[in-house]
Amino acid sequence: MENNREKLVEVNDLEITFGEGKDKFVAVKDATFHVYKGETLSLVGESGSGKTTIGRAINGINKTSGGEILFKGKRINTKLSEKERKELIGDIQMVFQDPSASLNDRATVEYIISEGLYNFNLFESEEDRLQKVENMLTEVGLLPEHMYRYPHEFSGGQRQRIGIARALIMEPELVIADEPISSLDVSVRAQVLNLLRKFQRENGLTYIFIAHDLSVVRYISDRIAVIRNGRILEVAETEELFRNPIHPYTQALLSAVPIPDPELARKVKLKVYNPEMHDYSTDVPKVREVLPEHYIYCNEAEFAEYQKMYH
Repeated sequence: MENNREKLVEVNDLEITFGEGKDKFVAVKDATFHVYKGETLSLVGESGSGKTTIGRAINGINKTSGGEILFKGKRINTKLSEKERKELIGDIQMVFQDPSASLNDRATVEYIISEGLYNFNLFESEEDRLQKVENMLTEVGLLPEHMYRYPHEFSGGQRQRIGIARALIMEPELVIADEPISSLDVSVRAQVLNLLRKFQRENGLTYIFIAHDLSVVRYISDRIAVIRNGRILEVAETEELFRNPIHPYTQALLSAVPIPDPELARKVKLKVYNPEMHDYSTDVPKVREVLPEHYIYCNEAEFAEYQKMYH
């Protein structure tokens, strides 16, 4: 517990590598952050920054090579028994980026949404199962008669709703939403975001929202973690981050957010981030709390500098 809030997920010094020997690639390094129960934490970074890799590691899809992931205080990136692994799958669900790739085109919507119920025996009778699927479809704004159709008969936004229904019928505690709206039309995006928020309000869900678009993230997140090249560089509450970005990379990202007003847009000076500006040869960086609940990846010298600037 910190400031009386329960941490549902804690990630400490996480490292994820792919390949062996000279082909070894370190995708995530020193990643440290936590997620409070009932909040939305967004992982934001450009393509290839490692945000999806972290999401998949929390979900158990990607193996980790160092550090720890705790879920409800219990380490989960270690060998788990069959029973523990099963419980975890029930507790942590994922909504994927591309709804057309993540749904089985040969299965009906009714089967797709029921799959978790079948695997975990979460229904009492056939009647009960169909009732649950019907209720879930209605919840996500689809019709009960959609049950016996196939994914290709739906639009992108509807397919994403099916993906959300498939995750939420399991009644998870944590949902990892991996760029759930990036492949959707702008007009549908808000509907899907509102749907996610509705479920959070009603069921006290916790979200890790993975995105590369800061303006979307501002709308849905309580806190934001900025990631670059597999390292978490800054974590802060949403408005605090937009008002007071401390890490130079975050400042560069925010300067690139489009502004709808052409007059104001002309006045914005684009900032370019140069990683060479940090001297980490002897003074090794780590995630430090510069302001209350505002964490920065920096070394001792930079930390002292930030302290001077903000205190």
